[in-house]
Amino acid sequence: MCRHSPPCPAASASDHLAAHVVQSHPEQGWSLLCNGVVIFEDTGALLPDGAIEPPHRVRPSGSIPIPMQAAR
Repeated sequence: MCRHSPPCPAASASDHLAAHVVQSHPEQGWSLLCNGVVIFEDTGALLPDGAIEPPHRVRPSGSIPIPMQAAR
């Protein structure tokens, strides 16, 4: 699928998220990489073989979750 030189990392490579974006749909929260990986704005990914990569956002050190206020 990739026509870049040098080619982008394969979907099975550990650095597969470094591939070029070929389609972007920010209004829907996802983009397609040239290696067939679909990445989501929550940092999760869907690989071409159907495998799911869960979100991997890192919480800043020392951060404390803030509870949501109950609706009145």
